[in-house]
Amino acid sequence: MSQSLSAPWRMDYIRSIDRHASGPCFLCAAAAAAGLSQRREGLVLWDSPLSVVLMNRFPYANGHLLIASKAHKPDPTDLTDDEAADLTRQTFRAVQLLRRAVSAQGFNIGMNVGRVAGAGVPGHIHQHVVPRWGGDVNFMQVVGEVRVIPEAITTLYDELLRVIAELPPVVAINAGNPSP
Repeated sequence: MSQSLSAPWRMDYIRSIDRHASGPCFLCAAAAAAGLSQRREGLVLWDSPLSVVLMNRFPYANGHLLIASKAHKPDPTDLTDDEAADLTRQTFRAVQLLRRAVSAQGFNIGMNVGRVAGAGVPGHIHQHVVPRWGGDVNFMQVVGEVRVIPEAITTLYDELLRVIAELPPVVAINAGNPSP
């Protein structure tokens, strides 16, 4: 006997695919977000001159973050050395944040390059940082075809912003020259 599980958030995701086809992708919109309300709406946690870090609106786990180049490029090999270095630097900062904020014990970190590899936004390269814990509920998705997200995304957003303020600053590097 098959059982049904309501997942109303999934429809928002399905509708968002068509919306992005006609306008800027959500990663470009996040990179361009100005002001607190736009940044909150886009779940933007921080940005650097070359990258933007935001929460995944449709997470695989609580605290699933996306790190994207501000340049709309489809493939990691299209990134300049500075863009690639900054993407990595911001990914490491995201790991640092999630260790402190949600006590993550491990991480799945990676990119899906191209639609056939699972990229939801194949035109804009981005990295996923998914926190993991011993005994977490990943089996629910495999066995029960359901994800368990234990905290409201806006509550976690506020907590992550609080912890970001406690992190040491990152020194930006541009063309090999440190800047404040």
